[in-house]
Amino acid sequence: MAEQETSKGFESGFVPGRHIIDTYGNGGFRFAGMSHRGSILLLPSGVSAWPVAGPREIDRSALRPVQAEAAGIELLLIGTGLDIVAIDPALRGWLKEAGVGLDVMQTGAAARTYNILVGENRKVAAALIAVA
Repeated sequence: MAEQETSKGFESGFVPGRHIIDTYGNGGFRFAGMSHRGSILLLPSGVSAWPVAGPREIDRSALRPVQAEAAGIELLLIGTGLDIVAIDPALRGWLKEAGVGLDVMQTGAAARTYNILVGENRKVAAALIAVA
């Protein structure tokens, strides 16, 4: 991972389009020829910096962008870091009401699963907490 926080092209914290995650770890991610330190949100519209550092910060506010694009998302993968952390049942219900299924797993597993489902052209999104 590059020393800089975000590589050229991702300064705004957003890059449009669907992108495969090339690598993860060292506190960030590589995708679309760029690197980013910190967590990311991958939606049908593009990849955004996600200001969530730990699973306890995942709430409705953190997932509003998912709700905004719910029509294009069938499944949201949440990568909770190195450990799997349960998501509040009320939050799960809120997503279900928006028509979005939810699967929670370690960040590495979520990144790999996201790549597979994007390759299958599935309506998937991911919220990935960066891991060291």
